[in-house]
Amino acid sequence: MLAKLSTRPAVRRGAGASALALALLGAGLPAAAADRPQPDLTRFYRQQVTWRACEGPDMPDDLQCASVTVPLDYARPRAGTLDVALARYRATGHSRGSVLLDFGGPGGAGIPELAADGRKFMDLTNGYDVVTFDPRGVGRSSPVSCGDDGEDAFSPPGDTGLDRPAALLRQLRETADRCARHSGPVLPHIGTVNASRDLDVIRQALGDDKLNYLGFSYGTRLGSVYAAQFPGKVGRMALDGVDTLTEPLSERGVAGAAAQQTALDDFLDWCTTDLACPFGQDRRAAGDAVVRLVRSLDRNPVPTDFGGSFSGQDLVGAVAQALYGKELWPSLERALASLVEDGDTRRVLAFSGGGIDGPRGRLRADGGLTDVEDVPVDNLPAALVAIDCADDPDRPTAARITRDLAGLRAAYDRASPIFGRYRLAQVLLCYGRPRGTDFIRRRVRDVQSAKMLLVGTRGDPATPYQWTVETARRLGPSAVVLDSKGEGHTGYTSSSCVHRKIDDFLLYGSLPANGSSCPADETGGTVTGAGAAD
Repeated sequence: MLAKLSTRPAVRRGAGASALALALLGAGLPAAAADRPQPDLTRFYRQQVTWRACEGPDMPDDLQCASVTVPLDYARPRAGTLDVALARYRATGHSRGSVLLDFGGPGGAGIPELAADGRKFMDLTNGYDVVTFDPRGVGRSSPVSCGDDGEDAFSPPGDTGLDRPAALLRQLRETADRCARHSGPVLPHIGTVNASRDLDVIRQALGDDKLNYLGFSYGTRLGSVYAAQFPGKVGRMALDGVDTLTEPLSERGVAGAAAQQTALDDFLDWCTTDLACPFGQDRRAAGDAVVRLVRSLDRNPVPTDFGGSFSGQDLVGAVAQALYGKELWPSLERALASLVEDGDTRRVLAFSGGGIDGPRGRLRADGGLTDVEDVPVDNLPAALVAIDCADDPDRPTAARITRDLAGLRAAYDRASPIFGRYRLAQVLLCYGRPRGTDFIRRRVRDVQSAKMLLVGTRGDPATPYQWTVETARRLGPSAVVLDSKGEGHTGYTSSSCVHRKIDDFLLYGSLPANGSSCPADETGGTVTGAGAAD
């Protein structure tokens, strides 16, 4: 468990003159709003972080925890606040400040990731305090939820549901209403634009003049938005597994399904060379067998050891997670063999992610940190949907969805007969929710900031390489692209070359040439920092 920190820490006030107050206020203004009257954020920008040891059996002894306080609504900073949970490993060498890590999602909590996989980032402690956070609405930072049955709310619709659009849309609206009831006051203020402003408060509280940042997957969207809002505050920023800034959820889902199908095809190419492959050694037959397995489980789900049932869409979700790294392929092969040959779902279920398994309900209403045991089990999917919908301005009407649903199904099925329906949920789950911001599509372009390193991996199942190229073009001359020729989602922990290039940039400011590449590692294994413990 994480430390049980003070739930309402006083915002410390300095004794500086009014000039300092004006400077701090200016630091909190997004570039696009600096010429308009703004609410006074001085008290948030005067915070000082108080670090202490993280408590709990899963917390490393040298990991420290803290929090910062941010406005619930930046337009009305006196209307309420929330606390954002932080964690760090202190620099071992000369420190040039902090490097902030976002592990992606959206909806992923940073602190458990850094606690579990901190050894992968130990090289960075040669020059930085390595810091992460739980973004607003996530983990301990006022987590959103959809209630006791929240996980079921995000299950992909079956064929019957897709054939009855009116009933499906009614169910989606009920889900949106339920999420609003259970998520508390943070839900209307969730999303990347506000999370980016939180980043700037964190930067100032850490004592850094510029934001040094390493973002993965969704974290690249957050970094890009920060660069657009605070271009003069960008330090050394590396974005790995670059997200799209322009595609609506409907197009993003099709591209994601196609990328996942490519990753599955690569896995099957490998699997069918092994006698232990549960689908045999005929590659074409193996692909057909996977489709039959998914459809069979959708028609007749099998029971699990935990009292529930396991459907074809559950299998698709688990496989999607296993395709994130080539080093997971042998484990996926064994898990699928157990399922196909013995009907045993346990190994496949091990790939399925979820929230922290604990009591539901005792969420704080005052914006203070939520105890780790009270983080709702559905926080990850609830936050993922809430943030994606908050970032997307498209809200097609019920009539349009009904008219277009058959065409959408066909497009998703063409992209992937395995992942199509699973990804179709992305375009449907925003129905019934308020329209999201158009800031990202409209304003995140031609960023006048320091150079940023963008890494795209050719075999990435979640963020297709083309998104790296498109986002770099959109960000403008500040973007420098590194082309990783490997497999898996992101490159830092799977490619020794990418790992080294990112470290060299963050630690020493050494950028590779724009358009240069990294070869695939022959082993396809996980890369850890040189200073990592075994």
